[in-house]
Amino acid sequence: MDKTMKFWAIAGALTVGMYALPGAAFQVADATPAEVESTAAALTLDDLRTFTDVFSQIRSNYVEVVDDKTLLNAAINGMLSELDPHSAYLLDERFKDLDESSRGRFSGIGVNVEVVNQRIVVQAVIVPSPADDAGINPKDIIVSIDDRAVKGRNLQEAIDELRGEPGSLVQLEVLTPGEEVRELTLERTSVEIPSLSFNLVEDEYGYFRISHFSRESAVQFKKTLDSIEADGIAMKGVIIDLRNNPGGVLQPAVDLADGFLDSGVIVSTRGRNASMQLQFTAVPGDWLEGLPIVVLIDRGSASASEVLAGALQDHGRALIIGEQSFGKGSVQTVLPLRNGAGIKLTTARYYTPSGRSIQAEGIVPDVEIKPVKYVDNKDRRRREADLDGHLENEVSSEAPLIKEADDAGAADMAEDYYVQEALGLLKGARILSRVDARHSDQDLE
Repeated sequence: MDKTMKFWAIAGALTVGMYALPGAAFQVADATPAEVESTAAALTLDDLRTFTDVFSQIRSNYVEVVDDKTLLNAAINGMLSELDPHSAYLLDERFKDLDESSRGRFSGIGVNVEVVNQRIVVQAVIVPSPADDAGINPKDIIVSIDDRAVKGRNLQEAIDELRGEPGSLVQLEVLTPGEEVRELTLERTSVEIPSLSFNLVEDEYGYFRISHFSRESAVQFKKTLDSIEADGIAMKGVIIDLRNNPGGVLQPAVDLADGFLDSGVIVSTRGRNASMQLQFTAVPGDWLEGLPIVVLIDRGSASASEVLAGALQDHGRALIIGEQSFGKGSVQTVLPLRNGAGIKLTTARYYTPSGRSIQAEGIVPDVEIKPVKYVDNKDRRRREADLDGHLENEVSSEAPLIKEADDAGAADMAEDYYVQEALGLLKGARILSRVDARHSDQDLE
């Protein structure tokens, strides 16, 4: 079997983060007669009449005219959003955007944003991009979009308005904390989302930064390794930086884990339907031929990045250092609808090789690194456990509160405490391996 495992399916798309796995992960199994009967018994005719009564009252008495299609879409949105933070109704444009993002590109201004305290806050800026050219930076707050204030609006709809056709214009009001609001006009363009970068540290240690998992992430990683080998560079250890990696497509994370493992379970999923009882297994072949690996994580590491870190940790293939991760242990399936839209539905939890569910718990590092800098706790980045309506972990436990650090991933590696700690551990692993080798030689004699 080829080391780049393929896991295409029948309908829909499997995701563990921001993006979808194309080609469909599985087809949701039909409900059994008993399940249908149970559902029918739970919903009475009076319940359905209540829905139509509310629909009618809004049409007749709401202060402004709202068309029926808007009301229906709102009802569907509400039904899905009440389930958990990750289930959603994707109208045709958002459905298209999700597929583009999974391919590592999108049309917009080049920012990654997050809702913090009911504000749209810039978390990262792609370079180059219209946002970068306009001087937008992380921690900036988007106050208005096309002359409409963000405050008091549906924030997801406001975020969607940042995207649009290449060449179209968007007017923003942007606030940098401590400064005056500034008005900007940006031209949207097709933005490539870089997912992988590589640097050689101290001429012999490979540093790989994976910002998110797109469809090509594993392929790009392997091509980089091949290029390093072709250049005659003999690495003595590898650092894989997954800090602030929000996830993405599941398959590349599985492929990467497979690339470093010779055998064993990588990740499994369990849901209500038999079709979600899935298991990914590694096949022989280690891309790094046993080189020591250190994986960096923090509370911004979520979803697919947790799959990779958990698999390597459980198999003892890598040392995980940093902070406890975000804790998104649920699987979303993107299912197309006949009207051209789709739904992103939480259908399963995923489990590490040892059977751990990290939902709302996260990956606990082997070596914890206390943040060097702290931000005000009220502005800390949220974890899965902080989201309203999150799925509960099947075995509850109280995790320690870890204060949020400034984004160390953007710092120069020579000043990056995480990276320096990782280098120290890799060098220590080399010393230990040489000592073990000497003992082995003496045993043979």
